Amino acid sequence: MTPHDRPDMRRRQRSRSLSCRGLSRRAALGTIAGALSSTLIPGYALAQDAPQTQDAQPGEPFSFDVLTEWMRAVSQADPSKPSAIEGFLTELDYDDYQRIRFNPEHARWATDGSRFRLHAFHLGWLFKQPVVLNEVVDGRAIPMVFSTRDFDYSNLERDIPADVEMPGVAGFRLHNQLNKADTYDELVAFLGASYFRALGRDNFYGLSARGLAVNTGLPEGEEFPRFSQFWIERPAEGADSITLYAALESQSVTGAYRFVITPGIDTIMEVTARLFMRNDVAQLGISPLTSMFLFDGSDPGEFYDYRPAVHDSSALVLNVNGTTFYRVLKNPPRLASSYLGAERPLSFGLVQREREFDQYLDAQAHYERRPSLMVEPLGDWGKGSVRLLEIPSDLEANDNIVAYWVPDAAATAGSELEFAYRLHWGMNPKGDRAEELGQILRTRSGEGGVSGVEKDTDHRKFVIDFEGGLLGNLSADAEVVPEITVQNGSVEEMAISRISGTDTWRLVIDIQGEPQALVEIKAVLTGYGRTLTETWLYQWVKQ
Repeated sequence: MTPHDRPDMRRRQRSRSLSCRGLSRRAALGTIAGALSSTLIPGYALAQDAPQTQDAQPGEPFSFDVLTEWMRAVSQADPSKPSAIEGFLTELDYDDYQRIRFNPEHARWATDGSRFRLHAFHLGWLFKQPVVLNEVVDGRAIPMVFSTRDFDYSNLERDIPADVEMPGVAGFRLHNQLNKADTYDELVAFLGASYFRALGRDNFYGLSARGLAVNTGLPEGEEFPRFSQFWIERPAEGADSITLYAALESQSVTGAYRFVITPGIDTIMEVTARLFMRNDVAQLGISPLTSMFLFDGSDPGEFYDYRPAVHDSSALVLNVNGTTFYRVLKNPPRLASSYLGAERPLSFGLVQREREFDQYLDAQAHYERRPSLMVEPLGDWGKGSVRLLEIPSDLEANDNIVAYWVPDAAATAGSELEFAYRLHWGMNPKGDRAEELGQILRTRSGEGGVSGVEKDTDHRKFVIDFEGGLLGNLSADAEVVPEITVQNGSVEEMAISRISGTDTWRLVIDIQGEPQALVEIKAVLTGYGRTLTETWLYQWVKQ
């Protein structure tokens, strides 16, 4: 077995297998959050007052509506004390945990003619709250039992009790013939609080999604809701999709979730979330996305690195009312928060546009193969905003980018909310770009003024290259007009031209910002009575 076959804190060793990268913030905080979650009993009792039925057939009747009623009932009771792991599970340290692997010969559905196989993540180390898995067969839920027989401890330098049944698992991953008919590659993994991640064809793991964000980045303090129990429908022979359900709990909210997962060039998840508020929540984050941005040519920072860029995502994209906003990500000197107002958004997400190895030069991390992830709301989400949080970071092991939808509707105790959406994971998923618009090819920034002469200004220069759409059909002398707006600053210089020998149009702007100001910049190319490009957004913190 190679290091790629197990979770690992080291980003350098990650490819298609799940990494614990981001545990410094993501899984560690999610593990702490587990202390707020009620204990779930294998089989399906979610609380002492949850309805139960008995008959002669194996398992218990189960459906999404049944789960919904359970979680509505659980929301009306106080969170109960979670169960705790015992025995050798409490003794596993980081090195021990990294050496434990699931035995692929024990993968569920491996002999059923299914296109999906299930592997479990071991309890212990940071993962101290058991997650209960159930299999749904013919509308009935049957507990999935795991023991030490299901794991490979051959690289562990300690004795492990034989055939000891586990109280649950840390999480699970699904494998599928995503890339080759003769190979079951990882497709999706659920591990840590309500975090999960998925792959499109030829992707490496990158950004993550979450079930819900609660008061993220607010003075009230963030809660980390936890998926405490799952029900996975046994996939039919030859089925192209798999359906699973999850119970979500935190101090302030419970939820019933359904995921329908279809792998492919773009892997698609159809998600339905039914939420029940225990307490008032200042800010709910719907369909939260978590990623990493360290540096690139738009924000080089002070990194002395042979690589020209290090990031899982390069920009936030928002499609609304016929406009595509492209918000370049950055690694700010202090916590930065942006709100992009949008009524009935068509889609939003975090994207990785740069797809050439030479744009990263990392032969191990292969950032050019990290998936983009677009959220497609289903139904009317009403008024709200997409919030972007950018957190200062000096390590690529840290997830420092968060984006989610914030509804204008208040989340008050006793209220019930439902959101449905599709998640598109892949190299170029639906919603990533609009074909009729010129796309933002790259952004570069540096000192303002004239290159090659002694600096005589404190301006900031931004170079934005646009390509595609109708721009490709325009001559070099076409009347392309930049529309630029700046808050807390001013445009000192501006030039627009087509780069000779290419179809790329380059916009160069010098910005003067007010001292210590948060400078918001917007630019778009127009001409002949129409918008020709995506709308470029940037937030510059002038020092």
